[in-house]
Amino acid sequence: MGLCKISLTFVFLLSLTIVHLTLAQDSKEDYLNAHNAARADVGVPPLNWDDTVAAYAQNYANQRIGDCNLVHSGGQYGENIAWSSGDLSGTDAVKLWVNEKANYDYNSNSCVGGECLHYTQVVWRNSVRLGCAKVRCNNGGTFIGCNYDPPGNYVGQKPY
Repeated sequence: MGLCKISLTFVFLLSLTIVHLTLAQDSKEDYLNAHNAARADVGVPPLNWDDTVAAYAQNYANQRIGDCNLVHSGGQYGENIAWSSGDLSGTDAVKLWVNEKANYDYNSNSCVGGECLHYTQVVWRNSVRLGCAKVRCNNGGTFIGCNYDPPGNYVGQKPY
């Protein structure tokens, strides 16, 4: 009887650990850490979490629950969005954007060989506030959006 109780306790604790690890990839600290690591790599000051910007991101993500379409909000903030047909963590979404660094040529301030504007928004020196949100869509997919204040990616300006 005692061994069974210990086994159940172990399974319960293991389940809590797995849930915690899964959720930990979507916390505001995880979004910030992923962004700020990329910013530190190029000498840009860290972003700070902003609840107003996060509320905007959540409101817009909620609007995408029905279709999960990659459509920008068109609002007052800079914005990166990501979609997956299954689950996608917030940190993995940021990694997708940061991986575009390979396509960014600093000297010409242009994208070479692919998309890079998500990356340049992540490291935009004048952006100081961040808010992100994630939703599971009705089709089983995931929609993630991060918003930046002030926005970046101004034509003719380098991100850092």
